[in-house]
Amino acid sequence: MIPSAEPLRFREKLAYGLGDTAANFFYHLFNLFLLYYYTDIVGLPAAAVGSMFLLTRIVDAVKNPVMGVIADRTRSRWGKFRPYLLYGALPYGICGYLMFLNPAFGPSGKLIYAYATFTLVTIAYAVVNVPYAALMGVMSPVSSERTSLASYRFFFAFAGGLVISSCVIPMKNYLGHGDEAAGFRLTAAVLAFGAVVLLLCTFAYTRERVTPPPGQDRALGPDLKALLKNTPWMMLFLVAVGSLTLFAVRNAATMYYFKYYVGSERQAAVFMTLGMVGQIAGCACTPFFLRYVARKKLLVILFLGIAPLLAAFYFIPPKALWVMGALHFGISFLIGPKPVITWSMYADTADFAEWRFGRRCTALIFSAVNFANGLGLAIGGAVSGWALTWAGFVPNAVQTESALHGIRLMFTVFPAVLAIFSAGAAALYPLTEAKVLQIEADLAARKAVPPSPVPQSL
Repeated sequence: MIPSAEPLRFREKLAYGLGDTAANFFYHLFNLFLLYYYTDIVGLPAAAVGSMFLLTRIVDAVKNPVMGVIADRTRSRWGKFRPYLLYGALPYGICGYLMFLNPAFGPSGKLIYAYATFTLVTIAYAVVNVPYAALMGVMSPVSSERTSLASYRFFFAFAGGLVISSCVIPMKNYLGHGDEAAGFRLTAAVLAFGAVVLLLCTFAYTRERVTPPPGQDRALGPDLKALLKNTPWMMLFLVAVGSLTLFAVRNAATMYYFKYYVGSERQAAVFMTLGMVGQIAGCACTPFFLRYVARKKLLVILFLGIAPLLAAFYFIPPKALWVMGALHFGISFLIGPKPVITWSMYADTADFAEWRFGRRCTALIFSAVNFANGLGLAIGGAVSGWALTWAGFVPNAVQTESALHGIRLMFTVFPAVLAIFSAGAAALYPLTEAKVLQIEADLAARKAVPPSPVPQSL
């Protein structure tokens, strides 16, 4: 028996999706442009930036589970998770803007400012994004509804990424009038305003419906124990680390690949826009794919399809732009369904924890996923900066063959290896679709039975 629940209305799904548009305004801005901004505009050494990414993102990854624990224990008239969208929206926008303020400090001062502002924005991101991600797990008790919700979320997430990939380069050129630093600063201000408005819309038009089991206490120890014993979640943790390291390295390499290997920074905007269109198309096709292929199997197929396409990029000459575009569209199309599938599976692991261990700790589970994502981004960001230094990269100069080879490896072969690793981890995920339906039915049956009365002492 599948638990009965009212289908989510279009307006609520739309409002939820717009929250990830807001998150991706800065998420994609950082992934695509931040390393380039720090090395070629601020003038920081690539190795120093790589080390900063590693240190701050590891700290940030630890903050995510802490935020999850706090959110799981929040009680308010708006629920557990929605209040953080209301109160966290403005600080998130301000911190994102401060990243690109670029004050006139010396080399050491600029590095300290980069550490400080990057740390602040990761804190603000965690305060908003951890509860936002967990919200999907409590908007409906039905896995198929959460999969639909995830489709909306990532369609609009990729739409936010499309805005960044297609608009940031022309916006910073237009607004800066030749001054890249000013262009990035003004572009960040526009994006900050948009992010705040969208997050407030998500708060206003979503609702929380799934609650913890009656009588569940607030003790942290049992939640952590349940998380570490949650084998389905552990497999998705490995998928997240592998795939986010893949995306971090390849995204960081994009600007360098086009500026120094292809010889046209302007083509990078076209390339990134084409990629986001591919991801949106792949995301939109996810419900169609899932009619014929189970989520786990589809996830493995996608990663195994991405790997050879990434490796093939290594052999493309710098002037073969049409070949690059076609190959990149194919890679992006295959990437599109990945977050829809994995984030709906994370919600299933929250159900699994409640079913198997009697503990519902939705925000802890989703924040621990963000920990994995942060760890992948930390590794990918650090490796990118270190690899550039190892290869002999010099900002705003003609690069040596060694430096160009390093940039090409970052963009092609290393991501392909990580795709194979992610496919292996996905293949070990133990929950089948039949098991998910059984868990849904069992949880619904438990909640339909009123709890036994507590004996009154005489």
